[in-house]
Amino acid sequence: MDQLAQHIQEQTAGLSPGSALAWLANAFPGQVIFSSSFGWEDQVITHLIFSNNLPIKVFTLETGRLFPETYYVWNRTMEIYGKPIYAYYPQHEPLEQMVSTKGPNSFYESVDNRKECCGIRKIEPLKRALKGNVCWITGIRAEQSPNRHDMSNVEWDEGNQLVKFHPIFNWSLDEVKTYIKNNNIPYNTLHDRGFPSIGCAPCTRAVQPGEDFRAGRWWWEDQSKKECGLHSVTEIITEK
Repeated sequence: MDQLAQHIQEQTAGLSPGSALAWLANAFPGQVIFSSSFGWEDQVITHLIFSNNLPIKVFTLETGRLFPETYYVWNRTMEIYGKPIYAYYPQHEPLEQMVSTKGPNSFYESVDNRKECCGIRKIEPLKRALKGNVCWITGIRAEQSPNRHDMSNVEWDEGNQLVKFHPIFNWSLDEVKTYIKNNNIPYNTLHDRGFPSIGCAPCTRAVQPGEDFRAGRWWWEDQSKKECGLHSVTEIITEK
């Protein structure tokens, strides 16, 4: 583990998620950033940041293919907390080129095409958002998928040259839901309709009883490819 990641892990060990976020904001002023996709976990962390007025920038990746329900939660969150949520869009030239030559739904045709779409709509904007920061906050939890279970709550991201910190890494889904209910936090109603993991609308479906947490993401692909690349264990940031 990188020395900076080791230092952060040592300093935040035993702290509550809110206290850990406050420590990070104080230790690295203006260099801590949080990415939200407006799912359950992200709404918990957004609440911790906004309700405590922590100087942590909150941003989202506006792919242009999100669910209407996601846009509603985005807008409602800004209304409730009165704080900005910064949007990062794909660069228009490669997006226009891809859609013009391959059509709007080329990601269904091959894994390579899906990775290309994710790269244009998510990975490149993410890199712009993260540039110049020391720590990237995420809503990853260990139980979300086998790949994520093998992660640590503090990681060194070689591809983006910063530390990733997952403040609710060890929370269960029940803990997340209870926190949301107790604090009246707005959440995506798709969760109530079988969508535990919510991404772009064409690439996400509801999960059936007994299916894996991420079975609804890119369901037409092999199960082993369920990570998009934003949080790849190997840190090869080339996918989502």
